Amino acid sequence: MAKLTTPTKLIVVIAFVRDDEGELQPAFEPREVQSEDKAKYDARMLAASNQYAGVIAWWRSADLVNGVFGDPVVLHQWGDIPEME
Repeated sequence: MAKLTTPTKLIVVIAFVRDDEGELQPAFEPREVQSEDKAKYDARMLAASNQYAGVIAWWRSADLVNGVFGDPVVLHQWGDIPEME
């Protein structure tokens, strides 16, 4: 009997800065967090720091066994962010 896998919920926060040419670049690697509330809180704190051009917190379903990912769902967005893939 095949084992059924439950999709994982990936919840991520990332901030962006502008490089010397004015292009948006990630300020750090995406940070995985454990809850939507924590992601929203972290995003608000990063935005309030005024160190970044933009901040986004989002989640998506992820079937890590099969490499299948759902569409991103934005939890909190502030400032300028690049187009999400």
